[in-house]
Amino acid sequence: MKAVICPEPGRLEVVERSRPAAPGPGWVRLAVRRVGICGTDYHIFEGKHPFLEYPRVMGHEISATVIEAGAGSALVPGTLVVVNPYIACGSCIACRKGKPNCCASIRVLGVHIDGAFCEEIVVPEENLYPANELSVEAAATVEFLAIGAHAVRRSRTAAGSRALVIGAGPIGLGTAIFSGIAGHAVTLLDTSAERLAFAAERLGLSRGILASEGSEKAIAEATDDEGFDVVFDATGNGASMMRSFSYVAHGGTLVFVSVVKDEIRFSDPEFHKREMTLVASRNATREDFGHVVASIGKGLVPVEALITHRTTLAAAVTDLPRWAHDKTGLVKAVIAVAP
Repeated sequence: MKAVICPEPGRLEVVERSRPAAPGPGWVRLAVRRVGICGTDYHIFEGKHPFLEYPRVMGHEISATVIEAGAGSALVPGTLVVVNPYIACGSCIACRKGKPNCCASIRVLGVHIDGAFCEEIVVPEENLYPANELSVEAAATVEFLAIGAHAVRRSRTAAGSRALVIGAGPIGLGTAIFSGIAGHAVTLLDTSAERLAFAAERLGLSRGILASEGSEKAIAEATDDEGFDVVFDATGNGASMMRSFSYVAHGGTLVFVSVVKDEIRFSDPEFHKREMTLVASRNATREDFGHVVASIGKGLVPVEALITHRTTLAAAVTDLPRWAHDKTGLVKAVIAVAP
């Protein structure tokens, strides 16, 4: 079968690999249909990922069709599924608490082990969710949207609350969409006027503030100087994450959707006087995947607008490096592996 491999930073190749062996009990062999290109994939290509060994087949935003399943499976060949790429150990303290998304020994497809920039993969059956009536493209957006849906659920913030989402990349946009679905009044903050215009014109996220000199006043005025009930930082930028503390209202919540290697520092008196809640949000769970599938099915998520670029396995070796450096107009790119 064909696969796109990253043998070392800055290089991609199309190679021939053996097809996966027949799956054992509890595992399923899948034909990959679509796979989204994530910020993680760009970081892997650029050599910026801290926990990765090369060579690596990337790809963890996956829609696929069942080819065959291990003995005892109820899955029927030809069924379209969404793949949860977070393979958990099932026995650590997080897994025992029902939180496989932060498993102590987690293995993520396309990061810790080879992913779906290829024609076939084998994954645990418990990591497959029905795509229901979604298209193959829509099904490939479920994983990245589930990141934002999980962050919103983690915030435990009531409908009617004022929410600020910092960062209008794919994860931030997904977070803003699901914050809106939760009934929040959403304001988006980003350094790119182009991204804010896209969010307003294509996604209906019309409350936007351009982060620039003097924008602190606009941020304060958005809530009459009271602060936001919930702030989601999806920038992956340490300086932004530290500034985000100041945007939270008294009694409010700050959710870090993205992660950085930096140390995050904040004023303890300001933190305490607000009795602020600080929340980490990592990956997503079955509940979040189900919520995203249902929301897309109800027409609440403008998937067609989010997918801005398309390519194939063969063309990805030139398209992905180009998009890593030129993200003009780019929100989500999807690789078509099979019809």
